[in-house]
Amino acid sequence: MRLLLDSATFLWLAAGASELSDRARQLLRDSGNELYLSAVSAWEIAVKFQAGRLELTANPDVLVPEARERHAVLALPFDEESALHLALLPQLHRDPFDRMLICQALVHGLAILTPDETIRRYPVRTLW
Repeated sequence: MRLLLDSATFLWLAAGASELSDRARQLLRDSGNELYLSAVSAWEIAVKFQAGRLELTANPDVLVPEARERHAVLALPFDEESALHLALLPQLHRDPFDRMLICQALVHGLAILTPDETIRRYPVRTLW
């Protein structure tokens, strides 16, 4: 299965945090799954860190690539097709980062691994 990790899921994976659901842990450990982190999530992490709204054990420019490599998470660039798909989405979610992740998941056939209930209101596959 191809899984797009939302920002919180990725950070919890990186930190080994207890907030991950049992199902999420199982999916993350399954070597048959392809795990992706969007450039959108890297951007969100950097923005929130710089604004002082996110505490991390290291700067994002170090933490994100190291955690991706350690957990075999692939980088997913943000592309024009995904950006333009935004015009087709209903405005159910106010968070622009999450809306971009939804677009990427729809365009690239990914399931989003997220605890976010609002994302589940979109016609995108979510798991948690």
